[in-house]
Amino acid sequence: MPVTVTRTTITTTSSSSTIVGSPRALTQPLGLLRLLQLVSTCIAFSLVASVGAYTGPTGHWSMFTWCFCFAVTLIILLVELGGLQARFPLSWRNFPITYACYAALFCLTSSVIYPTTYVQFMSHGRSRDHAIAATTFSCVACLAYATEVAWTRARPGEITGYMATVPGLLKVLETFVACVIFVFISNPDLYQRVPALECCVAVYAICFVLAAVAILLNLGDCTNVLPIAFPSFLSGLALLSVLLYAIALVLWPLYQFDEKYGGHPRRAWDSSCGVRHTNNVCNWDRRLAVAVLTGINLLAYVADLAHSARLVFVKV
Repeated sequence: MPVTVTRTTITTTSSSSTIVGSPRALTQPLGLLRLLQLVSTCIAFSLVASVGAYTGPTGHWSMFTWCFCFAVTLIILLVELGGLQARFPLSWRNFPITYACYAALFCLTSSVIYPTTYVQFMSHGRSRDHAIAATTFSCVACLAYATEVAWTRARPGEITGYMATVPGLLKVLETFVACVIFVFISNPDLYQRVPALECCVAVYAICFVLAAVAILLNLGDCTNVLPIAFPSFLSGLALLSVLLYAIALVLWPLYQFDEKYGGHPRRAWDSSCGVRHTNNVCNWDRRLAVAVLTGINLLAYVADLAHSARLVFVKV
């Protein structure tokens, strides 16, 4: 659904506009920035692949991130060069900035976990040097994608897509943080047989699905399929998510770290934390990470609710 942002007003239309591309796109600042993204991610995965430094979950994730970002960035450049935006199956007003925001978060994650959980355990030599260089280019790619988001986000008076607004970008952050939470709670022993903790897992899943639906509806330009008005859906989604995450923020730390509720207040009490090994995150660290990420997502949803309340949708 294309939107026009004036002040914090959003004007919606029922169909996407045609955006004319140009082969000169590569010579524009945004085109040059995307070339930097393409080159950085290509060098990152090439350096790692040349020495096979991507074994284990961390290495596989980082390699996937760089390859995925390279492939999608290449597709975007080809669409821009060929002027094929109108034929692209997704809303071109929403897709590039949505992807850039996800890519920035992906590359940021790889730039942090790859050196801390993989590279530092490698012996000195050619493979380690390549891995360090790949991390550097991953950081460059992260900055490039973040710069694109900063350049293309919605500003007052501009015609843009919903995903370029602050609530749209926050939806990306919310779903990404939820995915990271799912990774940390992949061990069922962290919450099974404790109803309060299972309730927290349900909160993470429900809020993730609702935010993902909002994103997909915008990418597909099909917000009109909802039985209620899209602005009402967004406001209700943000309010519901704030309430649910507030409950999770209380229950998760209480049942994970309070001894009265069967929690483990001290890291030393967790035997799995005694072994320091690559790709290993002990259960206590997982519990703490989920608690912190729950707080981060709650703040994101609160900001989402505040900004959504200021948006005015006017159909044209």
